[in-house]
Amino acid sequence: MIGIGTSLASVASAQEEAAEVMEVVEVADAGDDADLGVGYALDNAILFLCAVLVLFMQAGFAMVEVGLNSAKNTVNILAKNVMDLSVGALLFFFVGFGIMYPTSYMSEADAETVSKVFAFGGSGIYTSDDPGRTFSPQADWFFQAVFAATAATIVSGAVAGRMKFTAYLIYSAILTGLIYPISGYWKWGGGFLADMGFQDFAGSAVVHAVGGFAGLAGAIFLGPRLGRFTADGKSVPLPGHNVAFAALGVFILWVGWYGFNPGSQLAFQGTGDIDATVLIAVNTTLAAAAGAFIATFVGWGLFGKPDLTMSLNGALGGLVGITACCDAFSNTMSIVVGGIAGVLVVLSIVALDKLKIDDPVGAFPVHGVCGVWGCMTMGIFPNTHFPTAFEGFVTQGIGTVSICAWAFVTMSVVFGVLKAVGHLRVTPEEEQAGLDISEHGMHAYPSDAITGGAIT
Repeated sequence: MIGIGTSLASVASAQEEAAEVMEVVEVADAGDDADLGVGYALDNAILFLCAVLVLFMQAGFAMVEVGLNSAKNTVNILAKNVMDLSVGALLFFFVGFGIMYPTSYMSEADAETVSKVFAFGGSGIYTSDDPGRTFSPQADWFFQAVFAATAATIVSGAVAGRMKFTAYLIYSAILTGLIYPISGYWKWGGGFLADMGFQDFAGSAVVHAVGGFAGLAGAIFLGPRLGRFTADGKSVPLPGHNVAFAALGVFILWVGWYGFNPGSQLAFQGTGDIDATVLIAVNTTLAAAAGAFIATFVGWGLFGKPDLTMSLNGALGGLVGITACCDAFSNTMSIVVGGIAGVLVVLSIVALDKLKIDDPVGAFPVHGVCGVWGCMTMGIFPNTHFPTAFEGFVTQGIGTVSICAWAFVTMSVVFGVLKAVGHLRVTPEEEQAGLDISEHGMHAYPSDAITGGAIT
């Protein structure tokens, strides 16, 4: 028979066990309160995947540039693309992110008094234990860093075939560490363009026009490739060595754009968010298709044959054009935006040719001209940001000109200084031999070197 003492001891033990269980439950509950939930996880997971898609665009840029240029410069082009991403990621970590998003590192009081033109929050990635935060700071940095690398890589095609590798590294470091983050701060970091109401959803101006106008400055200061124009100014086409690579690159870029534009929605867990995300994706698709289609027929009319390279650049022009406004227009208006971008690409390529500016891949027509067009569309056509025609024309014009002028003037200074000290362009002999050998000491296609085949 169990005595009363044993019974009391059992009761006490049971009470202790219950207390321990309640303590565990309380700890778990506290952990649940600290957990930001499935929505937070979903937003960050999709943003991470979108960042990977944008990073993969580096492969697309590389293939487009390789395909549309001489085989003897293949290694040089690939090396520049590798360095754009590598140098860009490091400098954006140490300097660029703190310039572009300085208030993320500051208290609310300090953030309210910060300059709207330039500020520096700190080096590295900010920390946050705010229970109401939307993103992990790590995911936030990753998504923004691949955008910075994209802006830098655009220039590679415009200066291909004649620029010293060390000069390119200097340019790339300055653009990703300083030039791009400053103008990015003006719009996306809470600077003066954001206060004005300037609209650029995913970066037609902030990313693409920065790269396009920097590329234009580089092409002007470098001058054309050897043999590109005759002594009397006649244009001599220098066709790329592998159009298949170029086409593959454009398809890669097109796919990567679904990280670039839909990812810029930055929220995916609500019904409204996901509806906006897929609208952006469809608008991106329609604009690219319209750009390729219209560019094909405009080029066909001008040159007598359907030029595949015009079709490819038309698709890219449509993608760049819709990037600023993919959240603001209907599907039908996206076709209009993309189609006009396709016309602008072809006409801009012809214009550069007339001006004797050598841009081997059409970087400025695609990213510069269509970047400007994308931002200005919202100041011309009614949209969700400016409901009546021309309502936001002045605002969009000020913002677009500010960003483009900043990139062109600052990079002109950089390229001008490099040229003045004799460190911008390779010698004619090195250019003739090819930058693969003169700058890197290797062939992209060794069999040609071994068999004595001509590398052009």
